[in-house]
Formats: sequence, structure tokens, C-alpha cells
Amino acid sequence: MIPEDWIPYHREEDGELVGYLVPETDGLVRPATVFGYLLGPPTSRQDAEQVLDSVGLSYLADRWLLRLPDRADPIAVRIVEASPTRLVVQNADFGYEGDIGARFVLDVPETGRLSRA
Repeated sequence: MIPEDWIPYHREEDGELVGYLVPETDGLVRPATVFGYLLGPPTSRQDAEQVLDSVGLSYLADRWLLRLPDRADPIAVRIVEASPTRLVVQNADFGYEGDIGARFVLDVPETGRLSRA
């Protein structure tokens, strides 16, 4: 679950939640997705908002890599559900011994198992 001190950031045009501003030291923030994946280093609030505006929700359509505890190499996955409370990805890696389309439920905020492909 997203921590209470994270600041929700909504798209101006339609009010859609596109991510969060994660408080850091010295008044800086980090932009993060709706599921808590950090999109950049600590920066000013204005710069972090610009990152979220430019990225929008496009990251939901990206391919991602998921690290599994019993496997050396990460597997390719796609996001099928993302919210401040839950992230579900599905296997899109034909080289993985599991079923294509198998789903994995991940902790929110994202804990470092997921990276952009």
C-alpha cells in the first residue's frame, strides 16, 4: 500500500491519478508510478510533476522485467492491473518455464523486483 506521506499527483485534464511525489530530504521529491516504481532521482516538485505529466500512464503499456526468487534471469512481463494497493503482472516471456499469461501479484509500493525492459 502506498505510504500516507506520498503526495498523489493527478492529471490536470481529467483528474486521473498518474503517480506520486515521494518526499525526500531538503524539500525534494521523487516521481513515482501509481504502484510506487520510482521514475527519477530526487528533484524539485515542479520537475517531478513535469516527469509525471510527460510520462502519464504510458508505463502501463511498457514491457517490464520481473525478478523471481528461484530464477537467475528476470522474466518479461506486462502489467494487467495497477493501483495504489495492488499490482498484477503477467508472464510474456516464452523462455520462462511457467505458463504464458501466468499472473504474479506484487507488493505496492514496488519493492525492486520490477524494472523497465
